[in-house]
Amino acid sequence: MFERAEVRVDLERITANIKHFKELSETPLMAVVKADAYGHGLVPVAKAALAAGASSLGVALLEEAITLRQAGITAPILAWLVPPGSDYKLAVDNHIELAASSIKALEEIGGVKSEFRPKVHLEVDTGMTRGGFLAEWGKIDGHHVANLDVVGIFSHFARADEPGEKQNQVQLNRFKEMVVTVESFGYTNIVRHLSNSAATLKDQDSRFDMVRVGIAMYGLSPDVKTLGDGASLGLKPAMQLRAKLHLVKTVPANTPVGYGATAYTTAETKLGIVAMGYADGIPRISQGAGVFIDGKRAPIIGRVSMDQFVVDLGAESTASTGDWVIIFGDGSTGEYTADDWGAASGSINYEIVTRIGPRVPRIYSPHVY
Repeated sequence: MFERAEVRVDLERITANIKHFKELSETPLMAVVKADAYGHGLVPVAKAALAAGASSLGVALLEEAITLRQAGITAPILAWLVPPGSDYKLAVDNHIELAASSIKALEEIGGVKSEFRPKVHLEVDTGMTRGGFLAEWGKIDGHHVANLDVVGIFSHFARADEPGEKQNQVQLNRFKEMVVTVESFGYTNIVRHLSNSAATLKDQDSRFDMVRVGIAMYGLSPDVKTLGDGASLGLKPAMQLRAKLHLVKTVPANTPVGYGATAYTTAETKLGIVAMGYADGIPRISQGAGVFIDGKRAPIIGRVSMDQFVVDLGAESTASTGDWVIIFGDGSTGEYTADDWGAASGSINYEIVTRIGPRVPRIYSPHVY
């Protein structure tokens, strides 16, 4: 057993979050498990999500979808970032549904030689101005989809985490218009999906035939500033990150700490060296974050290094070398949260949980808190 640091994932909390969204949306739910399930672990989370009632899985990359198939998962999987030139035959042979956002992609997918017909979701750009058909949309005709089964049409909100923002309604209206175009091709029994986590929470009109839930199924808010934290939304954070104190030592006042001597102790204190760094996904700029031990927070002092960072435990701390500290958790006992670390690093909770590297093992339990 390697006891340096670990991510502890409560799969029961993911189950609870998915059931919450199922009850809220009253529609089929796609569990988004891209990016190693937002850092929580692709296969274990996917299996937990399906057991909790998710009807399908969403990933970005073809290799993520193949990994799920190799793990024995037979549920529908949509991969939406599989560009032209990819091994579309591998996808079709493995019953992986593909997003298409260009005529070139449609032509290549349609040209696959397989005993199975390719299943495609048309991705349309309704205002995100990222992926999706835009100028080419009016150029699609029947021969582009003749060898395909068009099973879905979808788009993505740019500002769903800002309820009441005018652009949301513009995108919703544009999506409805593009659905009419697809239906004019004869595809009247396809899955329409637009809602992400924020829209599922706040916009009943955009739920259509299926909702795609990503960050919120992990118990985190899509935007703390505009929507409140996960707890206020009825969600339960599933991830806790903890690490060992590699060393605890007492140092005098005015002691420089870390590369560049960017920080000095203001009084005699105990410092704790945490055996994690930016190689593990700890943001190098994290002023205002730290760890939780002895029933209180201990802030970072100095720069985060590749494999370690230093916290100021305080002169009266009883922490010892080898003790576990919580880097972030659900906040219920006063520890820092992924939201706190996101704010401290000038980023968001999404980045904090997804950037934790493979050097940190994932430990699964129904009850880790």
